[in-house]
Amino acid sequence: MKRLHISVGVKDLQRSVEFYTTLFDAEPTVTRPGYAKWLLEDPSVNFVLDAHGCRQGVDHLGIQVDNEDELDGITTRLAQAEAPLLEQEAAECCFSKSDKSWSQDPEGVRWETFRTHGQIGWYGADTAPSEMPPDTVPESCCAVPSAAATSE
Repeated sequence: MKRLHISVGVKDLQRSVEFYTTLFDAEPTVTRPGYAKWLLEDPSVNFVLDAHGCRQGVDHLGIQVDNEDELDGITTRLAQAEAPLLEQEAAECCFSKSDKSWSQDPEGVRWETFRTHGQIGWYGADTAPSEMPPDTVPESCCAVPSAAATSE
């Protein structure tokens, strides 16, 4: 199964949680300092609010998958589309450990495809490798200094 992922950067997490809890008629699945996530079945979406310094508004879109074959398939299609591509294994981001690929569409919309295979007790610090030009795929939302990531 694939699930659409939407990550929204917010200033006022509590106010945003209240809004989306009402909109979705559901409490968040995960709440942590500066972070809330809904894993909804109707609509099937992984919806995140993030107050850790992301771009306000829609930070990035994504597709969450259940297995490596689905992730490999999407990564292959991104490469065929000749889009910028950054692959990461065991990335620590948003209180999870995931294998992922980052890309962006021709208009600059960032896309994350990922398979989560574990939870972690800290926000994480997912950063792009230094060999990838910084203007090719912008740093991920989780690219925060390690001290800030572990102080919450």
